Amino acid sequence: MRILVVGGGGREHALCWALSASPLCDALFCAPGNAGIADVAKCVSVGAEDIDGLLKFCREEKIDFVVVGPEAPLVAGLADRLKDAGIKVFGPSAEAAQLEGSKGFMKDLLARHNVPTAWYGRFTDAAKAKDFIKEKGAPIVVKADGLAAGKGVILCQSVDEACAAIDSIMTDKAFGDAGNEVVVEEFLDGEEASFFAIVDGKHALPLVAAQDHKAVGEGDTGPNTGGMGAYSPAPVVDATMQDRIMKEIILPTVQGMAAEGMPFTGVLFAGLMISDAGPKTLEFNVRFGDPECQVLMARLKSDLLPALIAAADGQLENFDLRWREETAIVVVMAANGYPGTPEKGTVIGGLEAASKIENVTVFHAGTKADTREGKPVIVANGGRVLGVTATGKSVTEAQARAYQAVDAIDWPGGFCRRDIGWRAIAREKNG
Repeated sequence: MRILVVGGGGREHALCWALSASPLCDALFCAPGNAGIADVAKCVSVGAEDIDGLLKFCREEKIDFVVVGPEAPLVAGLADRLKDAGIKVFGPSAEAAQLEGSKGFMKDLLARHNVPTAWYGRFTDAAKAKDFIKEKGAPIVVKADGLAAGKGVILCQSVDEACAAIDSIMTDKAFGDAGNEVVVEEFLDGEEASFFAIVDGKHALPLVAAQDHKAVGEGDTGPNTGGMGAYSPAPVVDATMQDRIMKEIILPTVQGMAAEGMPFTGVLFAGLMISDAGPKTLEFNVRFGDPECQVLMARLKSDLLPALIAAADGQLENFDLRWREETAIVVVMAANGYPGTPEKGTVIGGLEAASKIENVTVFHAGTKADTREGKPVIVANGGRVLGVTATGKSVTEAQARAYQAVDAIDWPGGFCRRDIGWRAIAREKNG
């Protein structure tokens, strides 16, 4: 098969890395790709949101199957356009992608189908949103309704902070048009987990759970980012909890979408809060997580490609995947300045040395190839730049390996958190 992966981040590098190993893959392209993806796929200079350009490329190159990485082209209708052109695609329709494209749409759908989630209100009027906040009290959560690159969620400890968040999102347009509407919801206590299932419109195949680290600083401090690291498996999601998540959250959502005439095909990514009361849905995403995809692909034993094709063909009912028992961990190295304005163009050295460490893979996110003083170099070209991924028999072992690789990378222009996996490591220490 001739395959195109759409996107250019760490998630897409992990997907290309996995797909390139499939015996079914004859040719692999990535649009636009990055400096690391170029090692496993042919990168093409078409933007992930250039739908006309992507369609033209698929026709010219006789692409058999498209795997869409990021959410924005899905929300914009890329999967619909590809299907209309007779090209098989892994990813939901624009209608189904509203599960991520509009937090209000998602909350209303969950309410209609009795899927456990926090109480909430939807507002297009800032004054009404503030009245709701004053009535409910704090702590409380304020979310931009639309896509905000993982940064549109503000956890507020006081009513004043929540009202200031409303001003920032709705009046100052901190997230642009994504903040034309806000969702204000209950602050949930517990432990967060990321849960993934591949869906064919009717059936859902559970993948494995992971735990992401959203805050920029150690000890989960500082502003939220797109994710500073992740590990899998997540101890909080044992076999019993997985069954509950499938039964109470994933399947009712899949069935609800189908019943409302917008069947979901692709990967359904549930951001969950797990407490003694059970799992509750914080959010849905309609694509693989980044950086969670990196640890999922590191643990996947089976060939990924047949599973994605089965989902696109509506044939998942009797499908199964096998997973490695080991733990996988990814440490994100970000450019100085992130999650604000990242410094671009700084040279990254030591990548080869890091990759030579046993059971380590360095996935590229915001990188590009350049030339300095006549020599080829890799430079930073984004906020989150590298995903240093390692596997081990325990979280402690995988973490030690990942940080050994981080220390082999020579990049003064970047930083990382030094505590990825801390919850699971504490559990291991306490036996």
